[in-house]
Amino acid sequence: MSEYIYKRLDHDDIDALRQLIGDDSRLLYGESLPEDYSHDELGGVASYPDVVIRAASAREVSDVMKYAWEHSIPVTPRGAGTGLVGSSVAMEHGIMLDTTLMNQILELDEENLTLTVEPGVLLMDLAAFVEERGFFYPPDPGEKSATIGGNISTNAGGMRAVKYGVTRDFVRGLEVVLPDGRILEFGGKVVKNSSGYDLKDLIIGSEGTLGIITKAVLKLLPKPACTISLLVPFPSLQQAIDTVPVIVKSRHIPTAIEFMQRQVIQDAEEYLGKPFPDSSADAYLLLKFDGSSRQEVDAAYAAVADLCLEQGALDVLISDTDEREESIWKARGAFLEAIKGSTTLMDEVDMVVPRSCVNDMVAYLDEVQRLAGLRIKSFGHAGDGNLHAYLLKDELSDEEWEARLKQAMELVYKKARELEGQVSGEHGIGYAKKPYLRQALPEADFELMNGIKAVFDPKNLLNPHKIAQA
Repeated sequence: MSEYIYKRLDHDDIDALRQLIGDDSRLLYGESLPEDYSHDELGGVASYPDVVIRAASAREVSDVMKYAWEHSIPVTPRGAGTGLVGSSVAMEHGIMLDTTLMNQILELDEENLTLTVEPGVLLMDLAAFVEERGFFYPPDPGEKSATIGGNISTNAGGMRAVKYGVTRDFVRGLEVVLPDGRILEFGGKVVKNSSGYDLKDLIIGSEGTLGIITKAVLKLLPKPACTISLLVPFPSLQQAIDTVPVIVKSRHIPTAIEFMQRQVIQDAEEYLGKPFPDSSADAYLLLKFDGSSRQEVDAAYAAVADLCLEQGALDVLISDTDEREESIWKARGAFLEAIKGSTTLMDEVDMVVPRSCVNDMVAYLDEVQRLAGLRIKSFGHAGDGNLHAYLLKDELSDEEWEARLKQAMELVYKKARELEGQVSGEHGIGYAKKPYLRQALPEADFELMNGIKAVFDPKNLLNPHKIAQA
């Protein structure tokens, strides 16, 4: 599978790692190794590590990497395992470094508006911590139980990207353990930095192939004084999607612009056991606004509500109570698990296209369903062109599923390229999406990416076979 020669762990290696860690309860192998460590959330790619080490500090990560470097043992970093592309799967076995125990919030610097955290802090815990203190961390991926280290490793986006940007825009500094065990710091608390190559930005989105994140300095904003959501039903998905560029061109940019279809909402209703606030339409836009005052937010949403009605919206429902707000966004947050629960197996496509092409892409998914003979359910971030399409196996045989899935994937990614889009908007490439990245980028891009990998990791020990690696 690889041109590199890796060592399979033996009892001597296990004993040596046990001495480095000094805690048997944090070293898992053999029968004590849970099945969850063989795959990520999607489960389409599986491979067991030889051993899992639940690291408790940057020094432990460094010591393990030094040992792995000396003995040519591959290492796979892993957070909560919520990824969807096989990025945290140990394709060459070896050591898996689980960083979920490194979950401390280390410092809130109110003067510099930064938060320093370990990589295992969960996104939902981070958000709650800062918001209780009057601050705001804008990146908002749908999976709130993901770790911040995983978010940084995939440059996660989420629903608020249309106004605030993605994870990369809120990372000021990183502490990183290199493949040879050295601990380095890239960036810091400074707002501006033109001091050579930006090594921090190379780590962000590298999916654990260049270094292991052990600490992050994050940028915060003051917490918005007021937020409000609009649920806007439309007669058709095309009318809903066609309204998005009209909204974006207005002076009142929402924090989030999501699109959803009735069939996905029904899955969420069944999954949660609660009705959605509205059932009048086949398609919806879900908009969120925030600002420093109620007057500012009211003016923004009123203007956008008028635009939606002019574009053919059936109604504009204002989420003006905590109960309604929670019911809408909880349903949106449950879409992935709800779709997953509606079928026997699924795979996902996380393509991103120019905002003006979202409707073309969504409409084409109906054609893919017909051509490939697969059910497809989709939703996504209409404001930034990132669509999530889920391809469902249902009762197909394994052989038929593989054939139809391959055909559907090739059709979807081909269309994305025609629309000048790309393979992934926020989930990354990992192992599962490598063939489609190969089709999307020129060979020169891979030469550069593999050259960068070789500088950081000449032995190719960190997360081999991911992103651009053969």
